[in-house]
Amino acid sequence: MTQAERHRYILDELGKAGFVTVSDLSKSLDVTMVTVRKDLKILEDKGLLYRSHGSATTVSPYVSDRSVQVKKLEQVEEKTAIASKALEYLEDQEAIIIGSGTTVVAFAQAIPKNKPLTVLTAAMNVSLALLDCQDVELVQLGGVVRKSSGSAVGHYAEQMLQNFACNKLFLSVDGISLDHGLTTSNMMEAHLNAQMIASVQKTIVLADSKKFGKKSFGKIGELEDVDVIITDSGIPEIYQKRLEERGIEVVIV
Repeated sequence: MTQAERHRYILDELGKAGFVTVSDLSKSLDVTMVTVRKDLKILEDKGLLYRSHGSATTVSPYVSDRSVQVKKLEQVEEKTAIASKALEYLEDQEAIIIGSGTTVVAFAQAIPKNKPLTVLTAAMNVSLALLDCQDVELVQLGGVVRKSSGSAVGHYAEQMLQNFACNKLFLSVDGISLDHGLTTSNMMEAHLNAQMIASVQKTIVLADSKKFGKKSFGKIGELEDVDVIITDSGIPEIYQKRLEERGIEVVIV
């Protein structure tokens, strides 16, 4: 197979899945991984793809900080469906943590008002969504409020969190990457989210399919820290396969 034929094959595979790995291409094309990396470098220089560690995508994998007011207008139907499905993982009398982000806000808004729960959160918009739930005991973490997310972060929030142990964490993220794990755009929020994972028995990530293959500035944790990911049908097939291979339950709505 000529170089031009390899390049055509790579771009065709990217067009189908939006994501390819060096190891898979090496096997499919019957060439070394060094050859594949050189091919990807050429295609990247032409502006046809974006390389990452051991993989390539059709769009830039890097995500910058954006206002919650902007993000709440995106993927609205998908987020609503994900939030509704997440309710099935909620049991009466549980103590849960809800992170920050538009998808978990949708989840908080969907919680039945008569559901007996203890909810711990750093996100003020999550707290506001639960104020009318008479059977929910609400614990608000304090600290420095990030205006872009409406969430408290920093030393005081982290110190308060150390006093609690909860059943489950319902977490939103800015990026899910096979090589870089879970990320969010703010390092302080990432550190708080990592402590939330350490404080629970089960971590459930609520993320629309646009988050896969993306990475942001602050690393929250590894994929192995996650028990369940609830997403929509737009998830790349290769991501579903690789996540399930790692023992993560992938739920598609």
